[in-house]
Amino acid sequence: MKRNRIVINFDDPATASGRSAAPRRRSSRRGVGRILGVIAILLVLVVGGLAAGGYFWWQHYQSSPAYSLAVLVDATHRNDRQTIDSILDNDKIATDFVSQIRAQVPTAALWASQVDLGKMSSSAKVKETLHEQLVKELQRLTEVAAGKPFIIVALAVPRFAEIKQEGNIAHATVTLREEQIQLTMVADNGRWRITAVKDDKLASMIAQALINNIPVNGGRIQDELQRQLNNLPNLGR
Repeated sequence: MKRNRIVINFDDPATASGRSAAPRRRSSRRGVGRILGVIAILLVLVVGGLAAGGYFWWQHYQSSPAYSLAVLVDATHRNDRQTIDSILDNDKIATDFVSQIRAQVPTAALWASQVDLGKMSSSAKVKETLHEQLVKELQRLTEVAAGKPFIIVALAVPRFAEIKQEGNIAHATVTLREEQIQLTMVADNGRWRITAVKDDKLASMIAQALINNIPVNGGRIQDELQRQLNNLPNLGR
């Protein structure tokens, strides 16, 4: 009797194909994993580089005149007198305003009056008037910054202020609401202080404060100075 033999082909194409495809799939997954790993590392490096660059830029920016202006704007809207006074040098600003007034008012009108405006500019009343009016003017011009986060104010300053720095002195021209204010700033212990302000409205206010502080017995002098100031196109408004 003839026997039938059953032969099993271990080299079946489907089985062989499955066995060969598995290593390829594993290899493909490893390749994709490597690519994703490289991309992740590159992203970490880019984000880390941007963060480090931003940190060092911010550290440098904090020592700039623009940053001090941002601090001043923020302080005026918070009514932070201590911070405001740390940036505004009221004594030097008042003295400079007197120089501006003297430059525009005829010399005879000042010296004939025998009034020492320089001494008057250091009076507490004139200083207080200067401080109040300067803060009010800053609040008016920077009203858009009220309530904004400080970082937004700080980043916006360079858009409105053209600053030219020469060593420890900086000159800033600030343009807000179609008006310009010129500032002189001096580096002082890591912060920039404003030592001079050129603004027609403020100059007029300070001039009026000086006139109002002339002694009562100088009524004729007071009238003459008032007339001279009123005749000036910049200060008589």
